[in-house]
Amino acid sequence: SQLPGWSLRPDGSIVVATGNDDALGLYRCTPYNSYGTAGESRPTRVLLKDPPAFTVRPKEEYFQEVGRELVIPCAAHGDPPPTITWVKVGSVGKSSAQVDGNSSLVLHPLIKEQHGVWECTATNQVASVTTATSVHVLGTSPHAVTNVSVLPLLLAANISWEPGFDGGYFQRFSVWYTPLVRHPPRAHHDWVSLSVPAGAQHLLVENLQPDTSYQFSVLAQNKLGSGPFSQIVTSVPRGFPVTTVPPEPPAMTVHVFLSPPRALTANETVRGVLLRWDPPARASVALSGYALELRQDKGGWEVLERSIPGTDTQVLVPGLIKDAFYEFRLVAFAGSYISDPSNTVNVSTAGMEVYPSRTQLPELLPQPVLAGVIGGICFLSVAVIFSTMAACIMNRRRAARVRKRRQDPPLVFSP
Repeated sequence: SQLPGWSLRPDGSIVVATGNDDALGLYRCTPYNSYGTAGESRPTRVLLKDPPAFTVRPKEEYFQEVGRELVIPCAAHGDPPPTITWVKVGSVGKSSAQVDGNSSLVLHPLIKEQHGVWECTATNQVASVTTATSVHVLGTSPHAVTNVSVLPLLLAANISWEPGFDGGYFQRFSVWYTPLVRHPPRAHHDWVSLSVPAGAQHLLVENLQPDTSYQFSVLAQNKLGSGPFSQIVTSVPRGFPVTTVPPEPPAMTVHVFLSPPRALTANETVRGVLLRWDPPARASVALSGYALELRQDKGGWEVLERSIPGTDTQVLVPGLIKDAFYEFRLVAFAGSYISDPSNTVNVSTAGMEVYPSRTQLPELLPQPVLAGVIGGICFLSVAVIFSTMAACIMNRRRAARVRKRRQDPPLVFSP
């Protein structure tokens, strides 16, 4: 006979709506039709097991100074006894957290990267249950802002964001932006920063060029220093309409990823310095080329070559000056986008027999040659001055003789 809450499905399965002691025991199934039955099935035993249930839950949030110890309790029971695991939400790879014999999370020493949401999960053969808590690490620099968005306006852009954790101190924000041009005068571009009023989470950037792509990023700072830059967002401000055609909708915000060239190295050869590198690890658009920058004796950076093909991974630099110190770095181009500079490599030509090439920069002209050119110019200038003075003296003497002849009385001869 069936008990309350029990039912039999057409396929022969028994459904028990609520498991209790009435469901315990051995069960057999006997199929039959109009011809009879082939016998009953082997018996199966129904057991009642308890799913995990928390006996100790962590608090909703914890605040602790960086470098100190933080212990967060978590315990559960069930049948069979559950296993307790801890994991940080959003973490990649294995975390450095430890769990003690009471299934409590032990963070020692507490570091900035352990800030965030942690989950405690109890699991057995019946089910899994999870509870969460937030860990706030105090005494650190700010965390990066999130959800950066750019609203294109007429010759302007409105940037907004969501602040990250402030590290336990008052934090301020600054907006950084730079235009993207296809043929920049330099191989890299400079960022402009604007301070954000205290307490604000948005900023209007004005006086932008129309129909020009701009990159935007937000930086948080507190009394201990700066946090990481936010993700870079690219947008195009709107310009004035020039026709009666309805204006197009605002350009959608796109996220561009172009990492710098990697593993730049330098090797001295008989023909010059050979530079090798690896392409950028991340490029959301096709790579179009590289530009090579050079700095001599800690001076300013100059563009040495701006048209290196994107398929190349090495370039030969001939004609360096003897007994000088050079630094080289690369930037990558992808359409109108420019990456940050690569790592810098140092090259010293002390003791090397090297001579300038015709493609060398004007400011890299060897000092002996430069001194010879200046000396020649000075010699020619002095020669011209002396020649002019000599001509003036000769003209004055000739004029004096003519005047004297005119003043002397004529000679009269008598027969």
